Amino acid sequence: MAFLEKNTAPDCKVVSDEGVRTLYLSGDWVISTVSIAETILTELKLSKGQNTLIDASGIGNLDTSGGWLVHRLRGRLEFGGNLVDISGLDAKRQLLFQELESHNPPLWKPEKTRFSIASFLERIGRQLVGVMSDALAMLHILGSLGTVLATVVLQPRRLRGISVAVQFDRSCIGAVPIVALMSFLIGAIVSQQGGFYLRQFGAEIYVVDLAGVLVLREMGVILTAIMVAGRSGSAFTAEIGAMRMREEVDALHVIGLNVTEVLILPRILALMIALPVLTFVSDLASLLGSGLVAWTYLNIPPQAFINLLHQAITPQTLMVGLIKAPFMALIVGLIACVEGLKVTGSSESLGRHTTMSVVKAIFLVIVVDGLFAIFFASIGV
Repeated sequence: MAFLEKNTAPDCKVVSDEGVRTLYLSGDWVISTVSIAETILTELKLSKGQNTLIDASGIGNLDTSGGWLVHRLRGRLEFGGNLVDISGLDAKRQLLFQELESHNPPLWKPEKTRFSIASFLERIGRQLVGVMSDALAMLHILGSLGTVLATVVLQPRRLRGISVAVQFDRSCIGAVPIVALMSFLIGAIVSQQGGFYLRQFGAEIYVVDLAGVLVLREMGVILTAIMVAGRSGSAFTAEIGAMRMREEVDALHVIGLNVTEVLILPRILALMIALPVLTFVSDLASLLGSGLVAWTYLNIPPQAFINLLHQAITPQTLMVGLIKAPFMALIVGLIACVEGLKVTGSSESLGRHTTMSVVKAIFLVIVVDGLFAIFFASIGV
C-alpha cells in the first residue's frame, strides 16, 4: 500500500541565472521527512534583494507539514526583500497553498489596556455583585439549615448521628496534634518576645498576664479557627465539590433526599462541636508553651507562673474565647459548603473554589472576632 512505502529524502538545490535565483525542490515533503527538510532550509544561505523562483515540480509526495515549510520559506524570503514566486504546482497543491495562506496566524501582539475609570468602576461593581451573591447563598444555606434543624428537633430520628460522629472524628480528633503543636509554639513565642521587651523595664513578670489574657481571649480561638478553615473547611469544599462533579448531589435531589440534611447539617454540627474542644486544647497547649519559656528564659518557676495566672485571668476570660468558637465554626462550615456547591464539572473549578473557601473563611473569622471584641468591650467584659 502507498502509506507503507519508504519516503524519499527531500532536497533543495539553488541555481542562479541572469539575476534570477531558482530553488529546485525534490523528494517527499511529508510529516515523516519534515525534520530533514527543515534542516535543509535552515542551512540555506540566501542573499537579499534577488528575485527568487521556487520550483516545486520535483516534489513527490506533499502534505500539509511539507507545504507549510515551503510557505514559511517563501514568507522568510519576502520579508527579506525578495520577489518570490512558486511554480510547478498542480490544481490540488495550489489549493493547499491557498489554504495555508488564508490560515497563516498573525504575529502575537501583547494586549495593551489603558487605565479607565469606567473599567475600574466596572470591576468594583462586579466584585460587589459577587459579594452580594455569596452573602445570599450563605443566607439561603443558613435558612435551609434552620428548617432542617427544626425538622430534626421534631423528628430526632432524622439526625444522622453516625455522619456527625464521623465528621467530628475528622474535624476534631484528627486535628488535635497539629492544633496542639502550633498553639504550643505560638504560646512559647509570645512569652519569649514579651519577656524580651518587658525585661528592659524590669517587668518581665507581666508576661504571665500578657500570655494568659491574649491566649484565652483572642489567639487561641483565632489560631484554631484559621487552622480548621484550612484543614476541615477545605476538605468540606473538596468533598462536596467532587460530589457535584460526579453529579451525586443531583442524584440526591432525584431520589428525594434533602441535600442540606444529608451533606451540610452533619458537617456544620460536627464542626460547631469540634471547634470549642479544639479551642480549649489550643489554650492549654499555648499556656504550656508560655510556661515552659517563662521558666527557662525568664526564671519564673511553674508554681509561680500558675499563681500569677490565677490572678491575671478569670473564668470569664476563658468563656470569652469559647463563646466565639461555635460562631466561627458556623461561618467556616457555611462558606465551605457554599463554595463546594458552586463547583462545576472541571478540576480547575474544584481547585479554585477550594482556595476561595479557605481565603473567605479566614477573612470572615477575623471580621467576626473583631465584631465580638467590640461587643464585649461595649458590655464591659
